[in-house]
Amino acid sequence: MEAQPASLSPSSSSSCSTNDNIMLPSFSPVWIESDKTEPLQAVNQEEASIPMSDIGLLRFMDLTANGGMRWEDVEDWFDLLSITLGQTESVIKWSDFGLCIGMKQSQEFANQLLRALRKSKDRNFGITKAELQSYWSRMTDPCFNSRMQIFFDMCDRNMEGRITEIDIKQTITLGATTNKLFLTPEEAEDYAALVMELLDTEKRGYIELPQFETLIKMNLSKASFSQNHLSIRHDPYHNFDQVQEPNSRINILFRTYWRRAWIVLLWLIICSALFTWKFLQYRHRAAFQVMGYCLSSAKGAAETLKFNMALILLPVCRNTITWLRRNRSINSIIPFNDTINFHKLIAGGIVVGVILHGGCHLACDLPRISDSDHVIFGQTIAARFGYHQPSYFEILTTKEVASGIGMVILMAIAFSLATRWPRRGSPSLPNSVRNVTGYNTFWYSHHLLIPVYALLIFHSIFLFLTNNVTEKTTLMYIAIPVLLYTGERVFRAIRSGFYEVEMSKVCIYRGKVLSLKLHKPKGFKYLSGMYIFIQCPQISPFEWHPFSLTSGPEDDYLSVHIRTAGDWSYQIYSLFQEATLSGLNNYPKVHIDGPYGAASQDHIKYDIIVLIGLGIGATPFIGILKDIVNSAQNSSHCDRHSGCRECSSRKSPLKAYLFWVTREQSSFEWFRDIMKELSNSKEKQSIVEMHSFLTSVYQEGDARSVLISAIQALHYAKNGIDFVSRTPVRTHFSRPNWSSIFSELACRHRGARIGVFYCGASTLAKELQGMCTKFSSKTSARFVFHKENY
Repeated sequence: MEAQPASLSPSSSSSCSTNDNIMLPSFSPVWIESDKTEPLQAVNQEEASIPMSDIGLLRFMDLTANGGMRWEDVEDWFDLLSITLGQTESVIKWSDFGLCIGMKQSQEFANQLLRALRKSKDRNFGITKAELQSYWSRMTDPCFNSRMQIFFDMCDRNMEGRITEIDIKQTITLGATTNKLFLTPEEAEDYAALVMELLDTEKRGYIELPQFETLIKMNLSKASFSQNHLSIRHDPYHNFDQVQEPNSRINILFRTYWRRAWIVLLWLIICSALFTWKFLQYRHRAAFQVMGYCLSSAKGAAETLKFNMALILLPVCRNTITWLRRNRSINSIIPFNDTINFHKLIAGGIVVGVILHGGCHLACDLPRISDSDHVIFGQTIAARFGYHQPSYFEILTTKEVASGIGMVILMAIAFSLATRWPRRGSPSLPNSVRNVTGYNTFWYSHHLLIPVYALLIFHSIFLFLTNNVTEKTTLMYIAIPVLLYTGERVFRAIRSGFYEVEMSKVCIYRGKVLSLKLHKPKGFKYLSGMYIFIQCPQISPFEWHPFSLTSGPEDDYLSVHIRTAGDWSYQIYSLFQEATLSGLNNYPKVHIDGPYGAASQDHIKYDIIVLIGLGIGATPFIGILKDIVNSAQNSSHCDRHSGCRECSSRKSPLKAYLFWVTREQSSFEWFRDIMKELSNSKEKQSIVEMHSFLTSVYQEGDARSVLISAIQALHYAKNGIDFVSRTPVRTHFSRPNWSSIFSELACRHRGARIGVFYCGASTLAKELQGMCTKFSSKTSARFVFHKENY
């Protein structure tokens, strides 16, 4: 082996101690074309001491899987998979090595790892338990240099103690395949040449362990991406900023939920008051002697049903809510972001009311009428039945009961198909059920509530026990909400007809995502964070679906991104794909309706905002970021014109963080142009900070991704572009450590009120909401959580 070049760190010695501290380089982000060795020299100018005894810095096991594997787990897999050949001891096949060490999803990588451990390409020999334990000990050796040697041997395909450019290209290709990254052979060749250009300073055509070790250490230092950005760590034990006077958890919970709490409490009080009022009223009626408390309970439930059947329409009057949320006084006390949740809560109240009202009547009141003593019946309610005591079946056939039963059946259908599993066509449902469920079924079945309201009015006209018109109050309850909701639907139909939209640009992306850029209709005004409804008459004249606007309010166009997730989205994707491939640009006609307010619209209430999107859930935040950058540009213009009224009345966050988490590399194509545009803006540098997370890539420090991380750092240092996302936004690997991120935010913005906006799966929403509560109570910052609900 040749002597180590003078420019390399002397810590690359093969000797190792668990207490050694190895001086790691701080890689300069500047690449000087006149001297290609400059970055390597810059490595040694700024050094940071990092203990290499930490197994997490270069590891061959997945620490995120069940807390990391232990030898006992590996031994269990060996015992399960081992076979006995003749009289010899038990062995496992070469192909089972990956499964034993926890690399089931990375079989080819595991094969190359075994080749490096065995120093042999021969796959004809099995692996004994003693050999497997020896390999495991080497892989988990706390000595960094020991693990580094294994990784070097993996790259050294010819086992000559040196790595050529072809070896590096093959290892890069293996890493890309293992991490589900798309990489062309030409790109892999370019990245391999980039590594050789940096490390092979003597132009020997190969590199040895010391040079290769330097490359890995440069990646581990991560200094090339600091640049005043948040330090995204995977250390779950990072200590966060402690407040001198911690907020009590009760205080934080109260400040977080008081608006929801008083609305729900008011609703419960009204329902309880109506129930009690009607219960006591019928407690003193003559009919009570026949039916007892069953009658009072049924009538009390009926009164709450009338109230809730009226109230349930208000949360879905979207135009009214969008108009009301513009008033800051009203918006400050009413949680408009929870209208859909409140709609569901009222629906739950209706279900309880129906069960109580219908159950008491059918199981108690009606049998008591038919079976009651003739004398008591004659003295109390006989006149209401024409002095004829009916049988149970006769009562069921009356207009009052029949209409009530009809309502219950229709409501049961509508409510059942509106629940989560049928609405989303859950795979856990039987195929026979899944074929008749989905969004379309939900949408059309929900319109069964039109005959429900007609039956409700009919049901209220014919009452057994009273002819008093003042007690027939159903119409009084529902008149205004029904008229308001009907008016909204008529207004939406008329308005959508006025908005003639023409297609400006159509893009088809991998992952079955459709991007539509529409000419902005005249007079169409909206705020960032809003959404619109889209209809395609060629698919259905009745279906309208909501999509967040990814364009900014000041853009002269409207843009939306649609990912196929159901029948309608798949059909519109197919129609536009066919039109695009035909080259005729004969696109289907679409109608729009809106705009409508959403939770993200509240970002203007905060000076510091955190935007978190999963996959396509980043859409509402793209328009917000564009608006913030545009506002900053306008603000700098207004600073030169202090009398500008428009800018003085408009508030915008002072700092915005975007955390975009996605599973597929192709997702970065969706907003690539927008993110490049934002990154190139001068105002973005100090206001907007963007972080992308790709969960298909193994966590930084994992041997399966460590070379990919190194290439990423080199490419970014030279070109200022992240080679994974093809944007100036650096891509982090694996899932975010939210505890570390919130800790960093709390430290950076002590005492600030930070708005956290999230769009994505409900599972993560609960975790993020818990983080907001935790860090609000244990740090001086206050995090306020908002989730998008359509």
